Amino acid sequence: MRLPPDPSTARVPGPWTHRDVSANGIRLHVAELGEGPLVLLLHGFPEFWWTWRHQLVSIAEAGYRAVAVDLRGYGDSDKPPRGYDGFTLAGDVAGLVKALGEPRAHLVGHGWGGMLAWTVAAMHSRLVYSVTAVSAPHPLALRRAIRRHPRRQGRASAHLFRSQLPVYPERWLTKDRGAAVAGMLGAWGGPKWRVSPEFDEVVRRNREAFLVPGVAHSSMEYHRWAVRSQLRGDGRRFAEAVDRRLDVPVLQLHGALDPVVLESTAADSALWTGARSSYRVLPEVGHFPHQEAPNTTSRLVTDFLAKV
Repeated sequence: MRLPPDPSTARVPGPWTHRDVSANGIRLHVAELGEGPLVLLLHGFPEFWWTWRHQLVSIAEAGYRAVAVDLRGYGDSDKPPRGYDGFTLAGDVAGLVKALGEPRAHLVGHGWGGMLAWTVAAMHSRLVYSVTAVSAPHPLALRRAIRRHPRRQGRASAHLFRSQLPVYPERWLTKDRGAAVAGMLGAWGGPKWRVSPEFDEVVRRNREAFLVPGVAHSSMEYHRWAVRSQLRGDGRRFAEAVDRRLDVPVLQLHGALDPVVLESTAADSALWTGARSSYRVLPEVGHFPHQEAPNTTSRLVTDFLAKV
């Protein structure tokens, strides 16, 4: 019987530096490269910090301090039993900006990390220069789209509702050495990416990352809070806290073939964007633009940062 991988396997070697940072009462693992204004990279599901490997290099070369973090419960960061609600997760990011010794940061997030970037900009606006949301609608745009279009965005978000069951989702994620993770990467990505030379490595590393003890459960806790909180007081308070037009510029990047977040849902996020914001759709790209079209994504991000 093969033992589960050690959390340290998330520290993939490269030109970046790995270190631990204490923020909001937990230890967060980060990979860092470059000097200049802070750009904080927040990964989505089912990934870990390594999803930003291309952007770490490109953003650092453009004159920024690029930092990719393993969010709470992922990779080599702490995996506490609680704290997967929107308020605490936003506190993690805000605390990380401060712990890194910076007054503010540009936030770049994909999927769940992108929705977290929207949240931090609303709740901790003084710490944010800008938001780049990759395949990530505003949290309230996603909530409204699921309610109004259950056969479209609701069906596309079916994995959210499957995650509400106890125990089974974790077993599903880790069964057959993470076969479900490979399935989601293949189903959610664009057809060109699935036949690219690096796709096999992406699948291998993310499968291994989800076999690290605690990761599968922690990732499901994000999903569970997002759905269950809508029926509770904390969910109503969260909606009130993020229901405001942002004061900072927002760049939205979206894959035209994204089957998880429909383009119409992402576009509806304009209700919460402020001045100097923009929205770009990448053709022939699925849910992972930063990996499927890394050069284009990096160029759009660095061009946007230069204008902020």
